[in-house]
Amino acid sequence: MKLRVSFSELLVAGIVVTGIGLAGWQVFGSRAGTGPSPALTIRVPALSTQATAGKNAFDANCAQCHGANGSGTDKGPPLVHDIYNPGHHADESFHRAVRQGVRQHHWPFGDMPAQPQVSKAQIEDIVRYVRELQQANGIVSRPHRM
Repeated sequence: MKLRVSFSELLVAGIVVTGIGLAGWQVFGSRAGTGPSPALTIRVPALSTQATAGKNAFDANCAQCHGANGSGTDKGPPLVHDIYNPGHHADESFHRAVRQGVRQHHWPFGDMPAQPQVSKAQIEDIVRYVRELQQANGIVSRPHRM
């Protein structure tokens, strides 16, 4: 049996594959495993009192995996990333991740273990810190669409 494929069918298939590849690169691109490239810097704004406390708690408990200022490392994703905008990951998502851990779902880093040493008040402060960093870097709430 001979399979005949027209040029236009090959062209459409190529466009579809390219589109899927570009979409995947945008979400999981080269920075996914290492945080931002050296050319990209995280803008750190003047922080509120609560966010300053959150930075201290973040540096002590989160930065080892999520990087300085939430920029990501080879152990954990950047939190200053549009995937974590408040419309996609509400503040409660951060609370739940710290209290219960979270299964890998957006990034190839594996599951995040619970962080029982972080108090509820510290989580609130950390979320405020991350949200202030996100806002300073143009990450705003957008509704999540599937």
